[in-house]
Amino acid sequence: MKKTIALLPGDGIGKEVVDVTVDILKAIAEHFHHQFQFNYGLIGGDAIDQKGNPLPEETIAICKDSDAIILGAVGGPKWDQNPMELRPERGLLGLRKELDLFANLRPIKTFESLLDSSPLKKEYVDGVDFVIVRELTGGLYFGKPSERIVHEGDDAVVDTLLYKRYEIERILVSAFEIASKRRKHVTSVDKANVLESSRVWREVAEEVAARYPDVTLEHMLVDNAAMQLIRSPKQFDVIVTENMFGDILSDEASMITGSLGMLSSASLSSSGLHLFEPVHGSAPDIAGKNIANPIATILSAAMMLRQSFGLEEEAKAIEKAVDNVLNAGNRTADLAEDGKAVSTKQIGEEIKNALGDDHAILNIMEAYS
Repeated sequence: MKKTIALLPGDGIGKEVVDVTVDILKAIAEHFHHQFQFNYGLIGGDAIDQKGNPLPEETIAICKDSDAIILGAVGGPKWDQNPMELRPERGLLGLRKELDLFANLRPIKTFESLLDSSPLKKEYVDGVDFVIVRELTGGLYFGKPSERIVHEGDDAVVDTLLYKRYEIERILVSAFEIASKRRKHVTSVDKANVLESSRVWREVAEEVAARYPDVTLEHMLVDNAAMQLIRSPKQFDVIVTENMFGDILSDEASMITGSLGMLSSASLSSSGLHLFEPVHGSAPDIAGKNIANPIATILSAAMMLRQSFGLEEEAKAIEKAVDNVLNAGNRTADLAEDGKAVSTKQIGEEIKNALGDDHAILNIMEAYS
């Protein structure tokens, strides 16, 4: 298989975690006889510094000429005082809009070897396995107007929550499709007791649910959902919600696993060109220190292999290698409890070496043959 992958390292630790992930993908290509071509593009603060634009046109072109995209991270205090159009985050938001990356998938799954790293009690998190499906291109983050105004003679501000019916429908369909291949339960999160947008969301959810009689639909208010994620996270299978609620709940849910550095994500488009990125931010305070956890990016690459390229065995090989390395006691600084941490590059090498176990790869291939 020949595939072209756009790499957008971005800011902070993005460069370090993407570099390690590229090494893993090169090892996968060698072991499974594929050809991956990597094309680099600028985004975020790095793009502002070099091109004066958080999302240069050449980056968009690189992405559109690729089969999938891997993003590191964007942002940092260096650009906090920039005008809104020159903030690093505008690059990511612009890319989502440009490529119509409307569905963000964030798997929340605990690793047995890391159960003690979670701030929650072990019995609450052991066996947690659910997916948050977040609408990514509508809602408050994109609605117009979004500006400071004068209202009734006083300084005021307005943000607009706008959703078109088709935007709500397609994200709900995505959630039901995913649930139909899992445990067949969708929890739709809204604020229907207050917001008209949520009441429409709930109506559309009922209409979509009627097309999937084997999938159970549950409605849950967002404040209750925030509580239930801590109280009883194992109850969830697929959570689907709008942009801002999904942003908040997915970051809350990430702590169930013990570290943001463990969680992958995918942003899907209707065209089939998808973006894969770790959940964590740019972490500028540790950038360049070789201590960041690259596993979230590595697992995002596994999602890419599965979701974009249909390479199930290869994705499983990466996931098994990560599991084996963690089971052997390797921990980066965010997970190390005894102060004995391996570096970003070291844990990448351990995972790559685990991939090099031809016997293990053959076992994986046989299991899926």
